[in-house]
Amino acid sequence: MSEAPAETKRPRVNVRRPDVMELVSAEVAVHFHSSIVEKLRDKGGKITVGNTTLLLAEQFGFCYGVERAIDLAYASRRVFPNNRIFLIGEIIHNPEVNRHLREMGIISLPWQEMNSSYDDLTEDDVLIVPAFGAPTTFMDKVAERGCYVVDTTCGDVMKVWRRVRGYAKDGFTSIIHGKSNHEETRATASRALGENGDGQYLVVLTLADVDFVCDFIRHGGDKDTILSRFKESLSPGFDPDLHLRKVGIANQTTMLKSETEEIQRRVRQAILDRDGDSAAFQMFDTICGATQERQDALFEMLRNPMDLLLVVGGYNSSNTAHLVEIAEPQLPTFFIRSASCIKSLSEIVHYDLHRAEEITSDYAKLFSNERPVTIGITAGASCPNNLIEETIFKVFELRGVDRETLAKA
Repeated sequence: MSEAPAETKRPRVNVRRPDVMELVSAEVAVHFHSSIVEKLRDKGGKITVGNTTLLLAEQFGFCYGVERAIDLAYASRRVFPNNRIFLIGEIIHNPEVNRHLREMGIISLPWQEMNSSYDDLTEDDVLIVPAFGAPTTFMDKVAERGCYVVDTTCGDVMKVWRRVRGYAKDGFTSIIHGKSNHEETRATASRALGENGDGQYLVVLTLADVDFVCDFIRHGGDKDTILSRFKESLSPGFDPDLHLRKVGIANQTTMLKSETEEIQRRVRQAILDRDGDSAAFQMFDTICGATQERQDALFEMLRNPMDLLLVVGGYNSSNTAHLVEIAEPQLPTFFIRSASCIKSLSEIVHYDLHRAEEITSDYAKLFSNERPVTIGITAGASCPNNLIEETIFKVFELRGVDRETLAKA
């Protein structure tokens, strides 16, 4: 089915009523805001108490799109106090936020594939679309069931959708820089099929993936090698001989900006080498503004001497993981879910991106409270300020500074 009929059939409801949003704002503030974090931001992101200095990145935490998604989810429960409310997957990639929604009776449905839960939806049910969006097949099913729909899809994600639809209309294959099993990338790939379902896409993650594709663009070869390597990342009926003639670059909005730019450069050069011009190449900057701001702020922060950096956020958060990738070549960097991961200044539980698992690291360098230290903190766009606050408190408490003293600093 094409997406257009679903768009017109889907019941829409405005949950952003002034009376509702006033209550929602107060509720969200209680759950996720932090006066300490705002105070530290006002101080220029730096605070020193005794021999402990803490630096906070200039840009961190919730972006507008995340705040909007959370507000709409909270508002849904107030507008529909007695209805069943369902959510496709997670509203954002943060366990704390998703826990609050579960406590409000909002039920998560599977997002990797549809099951009988979607067949059980009724016209009285409410379906929340997460900030990442959802594939067109899911949206068509929801329209078929006649549910109320509260769509929290981020505007930056929808910009990418418009771009890949345009590629499909013009006969260009979308090369999407992203994680093929990520909610946003799957939603974008479904739009890359175009209005008639005959568009094409190929998802690449690494520069090695891109070089493999570029080699085929330049020289051709055994198309089965492309089909085998990217078997989980291709549109149905993808033919490398046909569908790599004209290509356009798009991306998951939370990818590392510098890597996406390098992918654009390499693919364009491959087209130039093959054709002598770049008429068969298109690109559009679709990195989320908030993602870029947080990456840029971290680069600026890393100009300061620091003993270690704590990156706070959900382990499945793509934009948070990229902050870790930026920092870890320069200093000890720990990807933590919350303050509870800091057992002591010599024992930190954190997520290792390379091993794809949570590990515990000994970091005795900070064990002595007599030694002056500087600790940096940043957070991904899906991390609430209350988790950043608890991390700040935990760091200072382990350095012998209590909350009351910190609050007065």
